[in-house]
Amino acid sequence: MNSIVSEDADAKRRRRRLTTTIKESLRDLRVQLSLLNHRVVGHLDLRDVDLDCLDLISRHGPLSPSALARRAGLHPATVTGILDRLERGGWIARQRDPSDRRAVAVRARRDRGADLLRLFAGMNTAMDRLCAGYSEAELEVIADFLRRATDAGQDATEELAEERH
Repeated sequence: MNSIVSEDADAKRRRRRLTTTIKESLRDLRVQLSLLNHRVVGHLDLRDVDLDCLDLISRHGPLSPSALARRAGLHPATVTGILDRLERGGWIARQRDPSDRRAVAVRARRDRGADLLRLFAGMNTAMDRLCAGYSEAELEVIADFLRRATDAGQDATEELAEERH
């Protein structure tokens, strides 16, 4: 009976260590991606938050400025400044909504995508090589974990936003 309790305690300790390792690895990944993004924006004369908003527009656009502000968790006035910089740099275009001339939609300019792809090419190639080493079933588990981790981060972000108001 004592050996079963000991094995159970060992299993719990191993699981806690693995969970801690995963959390630390996610923090390390966040830092590395932040550093990569910082280098990318340095090549493009943008700010980190500009790149974040450009990514949101590229993936979810066209978006209204208020929808972008909600997705990015930014004040609408801050988003206006970001959109002004992105438009001046030729990264986005603002378009009037034909059904409501007061409404504006923001879309990424596709002709600038090659500039970003070039700067992220090293990371994309490394990720392709990394993924090639996993089976389809393993990739499904990794993709599921990352989706769920992203959802957990979004929930935590929303929780903090609600505490502030």
